[in-house]
Amino acid sequence: MAMPASFQPLVCVVDFHHARGPEIEHWIGAEGSDPTAENDWHLIPYMALPDGAHQSEEEFSYFSLVHKAHAGEDVEPTTVFGISCCHQLDASQLLWKSEDVTRSAVQKAVVAITDRPQSFSALREKLSVVTRAWFAQKDFRDLEVLQAFQTNLAKGRTEQEDERDQYFGLSLRELVHQFKWQMLVLFKCLLLQPKVQFTLISLIPGLVRSLRDCADPQMNRYAETSQKPDSVRTSDRTSLLAYLGVPLQLFGKGSVFGPYTPLQSLDILTDLDTKSYLVGSTNSLLIQQKDRYCDILIDLDENSINVSSPSLRSALALSSADRRWIDFLTQAVNDTWDDSDPSRPATHGYAGSEEFIRLQFEEYLLALLSSEKYHQYLGAHKDGDPKALLADVEGDPSAEYAPAFLEAWRKTENYKLWNRTTDSHLFDIIEPRHPNAGGLTIEDVQRRLAAQVAELHLDERFSQTREVVNKRLVDGRSHVTSAFNRVWADIELMREAQRKRAEEAREAAPPPGSEKPASPTTASPHGRLQKPDLQQAQASVAAASQRAGAYLSSWGAWAAEKRKGGWSAGRAGAGSTAGEAASDERPRVTTVSELGREDVHNVTTQLDLHALARRENMKIDGKDPKEAG
Repeated sequence: MAMPASFQPLVCVVDFHHARGPEIEHWIGAEGSDPTAENDWHLIPYMALPDGAHQSEEEFSYFSLVHKAHAGEDVEPTTVFGISCCHQLDASQLLWKSEDVTRSAVQKAVVAITDRPQSFSALREKLSVVTRAWFAQKDFRDLEVLQAFQTNLAKGRTEQEDERDQYFGLSLRELVHQFKWQMLVLFKCLLLQPKVQFTLISLIPGLVRSLRDCADPQMNRYAETSQKPDSVRTSDRTSLLAYLGVPLQLFGKGSVFGPYTPLQSLDILTDLDTKSYLVGSTNSLLIQQKDRYCDILIDLDENSINVSSPSLRSALALSSADRRWIDFLTQAVNDTWDDSDPSRPATHGYAGSEEFIRLQFEEYLLALLSSEKYHQYLGAHKDGDPKALLADVEGDPSAEYAPAFLEAWRKTENYKLWNRTTDSHLFDIIEPRHPNAGGLTIEDVQRRLAAQVAELHLDERFSQTREVVNKRLVDGRSHVTSAFNRVWADIELMREAQRKRAEEAREAAPPPGSEKPASPTTASPHGRLQKPDLQQAQASVAAASQRAGAYLSSWGAWAAEKRKGGWSAGRAGAGSTAGEAASDERPRVTTVSELGREDVHNVTTQLDLHALARRENMKIDGKDPKEAG
């Protein structure tokens, strides 16, 4: 349904005052009236200057407003949309300063308000150029550039907008590349009308052009005036979509759509009349209280999707056909991905482009609507003639879309409105079949495994692991080298200390010959043998010589007697008696075997000491001991 043609585009300037906060400074195109008071637009300053806008050089914000009827006009309240472009400039560069400029920087936003959100893509580029040109003047009193911009917006309303402009500056390629199969989850979530903090409405064909009731939960003009079409021109895409009930009216009574919603609008979200909403925010408070304010949260900073409602989570579970379909779409985007320009395919072709993605979702949605109508037809003819059923369709094709999701969708307001205003035989125009119908195949498993492996980013993780391991090896090598160096230094210190102690001991020792000889078995206090006593050694040697001489003499006498008496007589004698008598006649001498062990040791020691003393005396006399020997 077309928007009312009575609304004229407006332009305003929002300034950030250091004491009063954001406020509207100028209205352009209002012709002496005050749109703020007439339409209760007191939240425009907070919508136009979002939280954190000062952290970037240029920031855009989108928001929805309720445009009320003027006094005496028979016009229904409708929704209009605003887009703001925020900039800031150093106060020192201004050619003229007002008394309110007390800070180092001036922050302002130029806002364009229109009832045609489908033109936001082109309007955003124009607004950016105009805002830069106005700031380049460095004199904010000159509004000529903004006035020309508002005049151009009013004149351009007769131009025919193109379908390709039906998105709010979002890149569907980037969303599919980032969220993959979860993109289909988000799409099906839109149909269930939960409380969502994000916007994907451009995936619903024609929905951007049918948002007249989205700014307030009390507005329901679209549903009240919608009627079932009685004809269709299949060659006309607009006529065909209208006959199929597209766009689905996701934002009617009890629903709110706010591309950017400040904290000052939370009272609308928590109102009892608000059953569902689709909003965007930059304030962390909504993230901290996500369980209170939303059923599903899409965090673009963390690239995460959090479904907090258990019932919604089970309803959004994808079927095998759904996974096969979204895997195909994701692969088409990834195969044409270009990091330098994510918004368009690397091949510059149709496959994987923004328009390709939109048409794929459109085909999915139309097949879903047709399958649902055929499901109703099967229920009405389950006991009738089988020939009344479609011959080339087996069973219930709606089962391919997950029964839990269909059961939840049938309870929504948009389903009730669609079912009431559409023909029961839509499946005669659109085939009631899932785009990727069929059971799970080996190709599906291989594709899903390949996608899951790609999601692991093994190359990136291994490269990081290699860097960490190399760093640890270098650190470990340095630690080991330092440890060995410390140990070697300690060893050198110990060796040096031992060397010094040995030198001190040599210096403290008395010179040779300054001490008297000590006993050969007694060591000196410094560990050296004392010089032997020569007189004692000579006496001991003489005594041992006498004993040895006596021993030899006794044996010599005994041998002489045996020669005289004859050796044979001695053998043939009476034996032991004669032997004992003869042995008694031998002189008694001490033999070596009869000496005690101590005597033998003393004699040997005395002989060694005597030889040692003899060599020492020869050294003292200057003789060579070897020659003397």
